[in-house]
Amino acid sequence: MKLNCVVVDDSTIHRITIAKLVKEHPQLSLVGDFSNASETRNCILNKTVDLLFLDIEMPVQSGFDLLDGLKTRPQIIFISSKSDYALKAFDYSAIDYLHKPITKDRFNLAVQKAIDIQSLKKDGPEEEGDFIFVKSNLKNFKVYIAKIKWVEAFGDYIKINTEDENHLVHSTMKSFESELPEEKFMRVHKSFIINVDKVEKFNSKFAEIGTTKIPLSRNKKEELAKAINRIQ
Repeated sequence: MKLNCVVVDDSTIHRITIAKLVKEHPQLSLVGDFSNASETRNCILNKTVDLLFLDIEMPVQSGFDLLDGLKTRPQIIFISSKSDYALKAFDYSAIDYLHKPITKDRFNLAVQKAIDIQSLKKDGPEEEGDFIFVKSNLKNFKVYIAKIKWVEAFGDYIKINTEDENHLVHSTMKSFESELPEEKFMRVHKSFIINVDKVEKFNSKFAEIGTTKIPLSRNKKEELAKAINRIQ
């Protein structure tokens, strides 16, 4: 298995360096290397790209601007000379954040994470429906969307409660909510997202999933009732 990769960096030296590392890796295939977001977007739309090595600070459009314009994103490894953007990178479900200058060992470590996730995508039966990948306790897990009961905020983390197990993941609620189908999931409180299918009963203050009472923000009762009616 090889991952099709694209390298994006407005610095010619850094772009050549990373492209060389990609070419030397036995499980990576370089599809292209670009200095700007526009050329990169065209490549992603017309070719199969599994992994994107993406600089953040670029002229005209930043790396974040590029991602904001994509409906479907490949796996992302950010590359930057600054650490300022590391927290924001989590909003884009980044695999890793590499600080320039990049060493071969650090590069290979980040790539292995992407390979592990790609392997999980190809393994196992898919009869349980759509799924997403999350990292918890330094391991990657496949989480089936239909099995998620609710998600709650835990400081800089979120806790994903499923029918099988729970996962504590370094992410923001906003980022994780964007990965969930909006017709099935609802942000009912600043600290809670619920799977509408799992709600057993509710009132103006709480939605109940099993024995757990999840708080509803003001005026969310009517919105929740409409959501439940739509899926029944």
